[in-house]
Amino acid sequence: MAEERGLVPVRPFDELRVGETFPLPSRTVTEAHFAAFQALSGDNHPIHYDIEYCKSQGHDGLLAHGLQVLSYTAAGAGTFADAVGRAMIGYIDQSCRFLKPVYPGDTLYPMLRIAELKRQRTTGVIVLESEIDNQRGERVLEGRQSYLVRLQGDS
Repeated sequence: MAEERGLVPVRPFDELRVGETFPLPSRTVTEAHFAAFQALSGDNHPIHYDIEYCKSQGHDGLLAHGLQVLSYTAAGAGTFADAVGRAMIGYIDQSCRFLKPVYPGDTLYPMLRIAELKRQRTTGVIVLESEIDNQRGERVLEGRQSYLVRLQGDS
């Protein structure tokens, strides 16, 4: 079964701990990533594809789409999804702040950290802090995302 081949063992809600971290793969973003995301999202603002427009707005290069940067915090890209396994019910909340621009050639280092564990009767909510730093150690994104999980049963 696929869940038996996870990168980390599946653990029940009560074994997770506030402060536990789940690094995500680093990624160097390119203009090709920007173009692919533009096609996928339909976001045709010139700040993402017109270098002269970007310069006129005070940017050093094309600016990454915010939702594209946010997507690098997808919990399924790292070990968090393996840790909760089949107990996962769904992704229920997201908020974030974009702190610095992301340009082609930047390397992004995403990290998730358990901020809260809210036990309910038959389910729990796991609140993760998300952050992304660039290659210069500058924080470009910070946020929170929440997941609803089963407390017992098929994990």
